[in-house]
Amino acid sequence: MTALLSCRALTRRFGGLVALDRLDLEVERGTVLGLIGPNGSGKTTFFNVLTGIFPASGGEIGFDGAAITDLAPQQVYRIGIARTFQRSRLCLPLSIFDNLMVGNHRHLRHDLWFNLVRRKALRRQIGEQFAAARELLRIFDPPLAERMLEPAGRIPMIDRRRVEVCRALISRPKLLLLDEPSAGMTHDETLRLMDDILKVQQQIGSLTIILIEHEMSVIERITSRCVVLNYGKKIAEGAYAQVAQDAQVKQAYLGLE
Repeated sequence: MTALLSCRALTRRFGGLVALDRLDLEVERGTVLGLIGPNGSGKTTFFNVLTGIFPASGGEIGFDGAAITDLAPQQVYRIGIARTFQRSRLCLPLSIFDNLMVGNHRHLRHDLWFNLVRRKALRRQIGEQFAAARELLRIFDPPLAERMLEPAGRIPMIDRRRVEVCRALISRPKLLLLDEPSAGMTHDETLRLMDDILKVQQQIGSLTIILIEHEMSVIERITSRCVVLNYGKKIAEGAYAQVAQDAQVKQAYLGLE
């Protein structure tokens, strides 16, 4: 099977600090990869380099058969990579629907002629996008799908996280990057959100996911393979049960001798 994502000797330096140290990584299509490691190990830096927020200091990134190492963030988005962030990035005064549409630019027409003159086509586009957004939200939470015109600031944290995940999914990406989606939620809320994500991944069979998460029960529950980073280097790779028993992982991440 050809890997959807392939990184070779990927490196990112901040002055004298090496945040990613010649990282080799492959992610197969349709799988869920867990990316774990202690704080400061390079996990979010990897997402930032992959999505073009930070340029790579060295190495190569291949995606779906093409080199993407030097692409800008908007170009990365257009080829089918979407992400969420550790901290909530919703615009709370805007409606849930408006927040979702922020993630769907590549499927919307923006030209002046279309928006000012072709009003019927514009209304049709908005109607189609509203229906698609509601259908996606229904997978996560049917009652939430009926509140799309309410401000995002009125909904609880678990629903805000659902909206953020849906905002990344609305563009129908090939690769979804989830950066600690459970941040700010209880354990039970986290498990419910992960079940929702698994449900979506099963319905969209071609969807590939990379998940950064500190709660090991979540990693064990939904990932097919794990990669463990420490000081920017890959120190272990394999199924969760395998990497959890690795001596380097126990020492670096679990705090065990």
